[in-house]
Amino acid sequence: MNLAKLAQGRAEPEILAWAKARGIPGAEALLKQLWRPLAEELVVQRQRLGRPLIQGLLGMQGAGKTTLGEVLTLLLGQMGYRCLGFSIDDLYKTDRERQALMQQDPRLIWRGPPGTHDLDLGLGVLAALRRGGVAEIPQFDKALGEGRGDRIAPKIVQDIDIVLFEGWFLGMQPLAPQHFDGLDGGDYGNALPLPAPLVTAADRAFARDCNARLGDYLPLWDQLDGLMVLALSDYRLSKTWRLAAERRLRAQGRGGMGDRELEAFVDYFWKALHPALFIPPLIQPGGQADLVAEIGQDHGLVRLYRP
Repeated sequence: MNLAKLAQGRAEPEILAWAKARGIPGAEALLKQLWRPLAEELVVQRQRLGRPLIQGLLGMQGAGKTTLGEVLTLLLGQMGYRCLGFSIDDLYKTDRERQALMQQDPRLIWRGPPGTHDLDLGLGVLAALRRGGVAEIPQFDKALGEGRGDRIAPKIVQDIDIVLFEGWFLGMQPLAPQHFDGLDGGDYGNALPLPAPLVTAADRAFARDCNARLGDYLPLWDQLDGLMVLALSDYRLSKTWRLAAERRLRAQGRGGMGDRELEAFVDYFWKALHPALFIPPLIQPGGQADLVAEIGQDHGLVRLYRP
């Protein structure tokens, strides 16, 4: 069976109609250059392993993780493979646990940074998916607890072939502590400035602590069979796109964060694990990424390559 022809002939109209309904620009090019080649690559890897494939997917906000996961689920389904999209967000600790965590470290005001996830739960879920058969997939409802979010009943799945495990820092590796000794402004000898918004001693301390907690996630990353990175040509596009999206929501009367609120929100996560520090080592030769899709300002694919 020619999987490429099957995907192109049966799924292409469905994919393009789906993309049009969601206003995704450049869908035809993305289907040809990224979505279909990646689906075919995942099938090859699944066949090679002879067991369920756990594929990691790292991407900043706005890079297209959700879109890619939905497209691949459609394409792989047409190829006869059951695909599951699974986010690290679904591994958040319960509301009660995170409230207790914030008492220990008041800097953890938002869910998301290292330390706010149940890693034992994640290891158990990935082990169950790797074995095949029936697995319970945790789910997290971000609307509960006055917006703090909380865990809800798990979803039951069976006989999954390919797992797309995604997250904004999935696969990131801890850096040497001295990376966070850089000082802002002035002449400090060999110390180099850190990228904004890492500008104060408190910022650097928070970044250093998040970097240390990132080490606890390495056993989870070890369960990945591969890691794909959706790398923006300029990481600052993530904030630009999010600002534009929130402004559209406000213009439509659908709420949305104000510009200052959004800036503070994004900056918080950049202070935790700054993309300019943590993504480049992954996508350089010898890094952990197996495949990199560089995304440009127009949301289109700039290039697809192996480091």
